[in-house]
Amino acid sequence: MNELYAHTPNEKGDWHYLESHLKEVAELAQKFASKFGAGELAKWIGLWHDIGKSNPDFQDYLKACQRDERHEKVPHAIWGAILAYQLINRNEGSDRWKEIALTIAGHHGGIDQPGSLSQRLEERTQNNQDLFQKIVEYAKKLPSPLQVSLPELTRTQRELFIRMVFSALVDADYLNTEKHFKETQYILRQQQQRIENLWNIFDVNQKQFINAVHSETDVNKVRKEVYGLCDKVALGKPGVYRLTVPTGGGKTRSSLAFALKHAVENKMDRVIVAIPYTSIIDQTAKEYRKIVGDDAVLEHHSQVSVPADESQDVTHISLRLAIENWDALLIVTTTIQLFESLFSNKPGKVRKLHNLCRSVIVIDEVQALPPELLTPTLDVLKELVERYSVSVVLCTATQPAFEDSHYLKPFQGLQVQEIVSPNIYKEHFKKLERVKYYRKGEPISWQELADEISVEKQVMVVLNTRKDALSLIEALKDKGNVFHLSTLLCGIHRRLILREVKKRLKNGLPVRLISTQVVEAGVDIDFPVVYRAIGPLDRIVQAAGRCNREGKPSPGRVVIFEPSEGRTPRGPYKAGLEKAKLLLMQHDISELHNPELYRIYFEKLFADVDTDRKKIQAHRKVLDYPTVASEYRLIEQNTVPVLINFDSATKRLKEWKRHPCRRTWQRLQPLLVNMFDYEVQKLKAEGWLEPISDGFYRSFGLYDKLKGLVPAIYDPSDLIQ
Repeated sequence: MNELYAHTPNEKGDWHYLESHLKEVAELAQKFASKFGAGELAKWIGLWHDIGKSNPDFQDYLKACQRDERHEKVPHAIWGAILAYQLINRNEGSDRWKEIALTIAGHHGGIDQPGSLSQRLEERTQNNQDLFQKIVEYAKKLPSPLQVSLPELTRTQRELFIRMVFSALVDADYLNTEKHFKETQYILRQQQQRIENLWNIFDVNQKQFINAVHSETDVNKVRKEVYGLCDKVALGKPGVYRLTVPTGGGKTRSSLAFALKHAVENKMDRVIVAIPYTSIIDQTAKEYRKIVGDDAVLEHHSQVSVPADESQDVTHISLRLAIENWDALLIVTTTIQLFESLFSNKPGKVRKLHNLCRSVIVIDEVQALPPELLTPTLDVLKELVERYSVSVVLCTATQPAFEDSHYLKPFQGLQVQEIVSPNIYKEHFKKLERVKYYRKGEPISWQELADEISVEKQVMVVLNTRKDALSLIEALKDKGNVFHLSTLLCGIHRRLILREVKKRLKNGLPVRLISTQVVEAGVDIDFPVVYRAIGPLDRIVQAAGRCNREGKPSPGRVVIFEPSEGRTPRGPYKAGLEKAKLLLMQHDISELHNPELYRIYFEKLFADVDTDRKKIQAHRKVLDYPTVASEYRLIEQNTVPVLINFDSATKRLKEWKRHPCRRTWQRLQPLLVNMFDYEVQKLKAEGWLEPISDGFYRSFGLYDKLKGLVPAIYDPSDLIQ
């Protein structure tokens, strides 16, 4: 046993022994899965996950890799799955093999569908009886697995349970491999603060923040009251909480206060803040770092996809080890990263999921979740709360009442605790009425709109798509002081533009900002006049939140218009737009200040939208992981990160290639723009893009400081990012 290896030598020249790897992964997987009552199961899986590496052909393959010689790849992950499948089927005749075999077989390539996997396992065993017997003999030399009792679960509960066990295995495997190849990086992971320390730092900062606020305006009074309620309700037990705050009411700081204090009170491990738009992630992460320090905040937008194979190539292993596992105390991420991971079957995406256990998940702008995916989304959230010791905080100014809807079964009857009670937040909305709404009676062309806003000294226009934004910019080409904000721009330039726009607003200088929806939710910007293309009702009020944000005596002006040449994103966004048109015909426009109007709006929207349009729940019940992963998409088309050809991109790219890890990827992240896969393939064929690795590209000469990555006019992020 001591002569069998799991990995090639590290920089010190030391081989990684197979027995040590199996036992250490088992121990770590047990620790991770114990948080949700699956420790013994995960230990068993860890002991068998790489047992196929005892195959003499695999040992020859590793030695060839060490000598830099070519050698045909030798699959290894399938043999631990065969062992579980054959022994459990033979001895028990039950389907308990699925918990073990699905996770082991998928720990490199992804979790398969049980029927497909069982067929592969049968065929491989029949064709390799001698090797199977060798694997069995090797297994006898390892600690004997105990009889593991599995919890009684519904079919969808079992689907998530297996994915969570899979997560514990993958992370344990990657971490132990990292310990061998990149020991310094591994050690750095262990040096973390405690969540209590973050809360103490935050508490001190909050007292300083309050002392620095001298004026008792209505805005400051509302912010103070919201914070006080968050501080008080945070003492409650884990569960589902709702935080309803009008725009400008201090939601970002108050929700973090609730999450940190709640985590300390309930002995939870971390806080995860999920946000729909990358533009707000930039801002929110920056705000959090100011409060609790740089090292405490992990900002996670996207990542490079890792080839789904069992390669022992050092480059592939380095990429696998760089995949994020959310072992930080405070994570700021996208809703797409959070929810698509919860329904994924790929090890790179699922690795982090076990770290959701005993966490507080703050879902910012919860109304932005796609309605056609709400049934599976809410079902998983409910399961995280009930079985994985998670607290969920639903944050927005425009709350959908999920538990009251006739059309959303998962949350029906679920107790949702209001952090700010309805009678109080209704008063807050009245106090923070800082704008007057106006609606144009007739559709308007881009040129007419350009001429109209040209007479405004400081104005922001929010449009439904990036293509519409570029069309209006083109109509404004002879006008001055035009700025643009959308996900066509990389993070660095979004921040620079916001900084310049804020400076101009503060100093009374002319500024005309043309933006997509990325500016609506949470971006701290304050215009006297905002134009908003007709869209879903919640988007209109979010745009209004960027107008007269600080509550000056003279109300701001929000103009709702319909572009005669504009485009409307399809699907639920268009359904929301049509519902908004109908409600604005039935109600006076001043009712946009009434939070009850949004409950009516969402109930009507859910009535007209199939909230499980892709039948994901049915696929989950039969453990069809590949179909669930392909169907659950917050953005229909695949998107890939593209590195812009600008600023320090070359230097940062070289750093990442030399040392792919969390630190070097985060230095690249502000220079990335997400594009549709089909756009990428077209531009690559035309010679505009260079592949860096699987699912990661670099652009040549396409980037414009005003317009951004201009070929990417069809927006993968208009709806949600």
